Amino acid sequence: MSDQAAVLDYHDVAPDDGAVVLQAVDIAKTYGVTRALKGVNFEVRRGKVTVLFGENGAGKSTLMKILSGVEKPTAGQLILDGEPISLESTNDAVERGISIIHQELNLASNLSVRDNIFIGREIRTRTGAIDYSREREITEQVMERLEENISPNTLVQDLRVGQQQVVEIARALAADARILIMDEPTSALSATEVEVLFKVIRELTSHGVAIVYISHHLEEALEIADYAVVFRDGELVATEEAANVDLGWVVRQMVGREADYDFRDEPRDFGDVALSIQGVTVAEPDTGRVVVNNVSLDVREGEIVCLYGLMGAGRTELMEALAGRDPISGGRVLLSDQDIKDLNIQERIAIGMGLVPEDRQRDGLVQMMTVGKNMSLASLLQTVKNLFITRKVERENVDRQISDVRVKTAGQDALITSLSGGNQQKVVIGKILLTNPKVILLDEPTRGIDVGAKGEIFALLFREARKGLAVLYVTSEVGEALTASHRLIVMSKGRLIREFDPRTATRDDIMAASGEHDTHYEHEESAAEPAEEAAREPAEDAAKGAPQ
Repeated sequence: MSDQAAVLDYHDVAPDDGAVVLQAVDIAKTYGVTRALKGVNFEVRRGKVTVLFGENGAGKSTLMKILSGVEKPTAGQLILDGEPISLESTNDAVERGISIIHQELNLASNLSVRDNIFIGREIRTRTGAIDYSREREITEQVMERLEENISPNTLVQDLRVGQQQVVEIARALAADARILIMDEPTSALSATEVEVLFKVIRELTSHGVAIVYISHHLEEALEIADYAVVFRDGELVATEEAANVDLGWVVRQMVGREADYDFRDEPRDFGDVALSIQGVTVAEPDTGRVVVNNVSLDVREGEIVCLYGLMGAGRTELMEALAGRDPISGGRVLLSDQDIKDLNIQERIAIGMGLVPEDRQRDGLVQMMTVGKNMSLASLLQTVKNLFITRKVERENVDRQISDVRVKTAGQDALITSLSGGNQQKVVIGKILLTNPKVILLDEPTRGIDVGAKGEIFALLFREARKGLAVLYVTSEVGEALTASHRLIVMSKGRLIREFDPRTATRDDIMAASGEHDTHYEHEESAAEPAEEAAREPAEDAAKGAPQ
């Protein structure tokens, strides 16, 4: 690798002329009897951002894996700079200037940030030794470029998912890429981090770098796009200049209808308090740093409450402490009036609380197991009779749940790795629902899920809420916070800052309260008062959320 590439200086790259640099011609890909791609023709243009839209399983990620050397096509041909090529590996693709940021994090958790960025393409000294000093210097430069204060020596396993996503982006940017493929690069990033990434993308394209960008955040993707391409069922069904399309066009091409994903008018017939969080404080086990500070909140039967905030706000730490993964330093948690502070994860599941974790790959699924085995894992004890698991009951439960959450799969005996990211997430949600919870906690439940599937997920949650299920979920997407909750609470720096009614709140209200706008509320001091009062009086109705 050249130092020039490492510090992201693309002076030798061709200018922004929009010429086709990479073509996929009649590309087909089959897995057994499944046709993932059906003769796709696709073009990548120099200095332009081509955005790919499509539902989960539409074939977008499969094509990107072929373009980056991860997979080989069953049929068809790739043409780079007018010459046919055959990519034998990802290293082969990188040598030709093609890099990819994968949808699912592809990092070595036991290695440092620096080692992950340079793994497989280490910088060498004249004697052949690894030049760790130079690698560290370049890592710091890349992180500064991305406006992230992450040390090169930090182990990846010690980073939150959003920070790991930044490391993935940094690794791709540090390569000498002429063509950069980004598969869901912002799925775990805050709005502020997305703005920084877009600034970097615009800088790269101004020097001729071609960007292929996949995202389920439709409005966000249209903001950066030069060309919009839509996939459906393994086929490329529409291509258009981004200036000529809008959100409605994208959704119609994707799913054949307008988006119908707004639940603000749902009934608000809430029952008793199902989950009561009273003055909860959570500290990091290693450092003792307080990450959740005296939080009080009630969630009622049939109510869906959304926690919105930036990365580092303490949302994930709160959810994991509620589920029993991390200890609670102070306060108490009641599930239907039962104190659960000293119960372990299994015991909390048994009495009616389950968590859908932020990282489905690491915490939600067993990669070597089937769809059915993954889905039934948390509820197996419910199928035990005379000390044996009743397989018939287990399979019946799984079949019903696959239908309920609309998992696209060949059957419960299919490997979980055969599913798209969105369908894997549905399996994780279905797994928790099979435990018959009273309260379900969801940390970024729609991360990596398309607009059609989002509507299905939230329709499912509202259906369960009408039966009395209490739902508390975390999101970093303002749109879904406003359209898919009964009550919306902004969290920042470990505290609950302000509560909103989604029926009357605006996008700017939410983003300003969370600190995502440089200009905060005109009455910033009054916005902070509820959090301070909540810290002094945890039982106060405003913090706990009286029924509406």
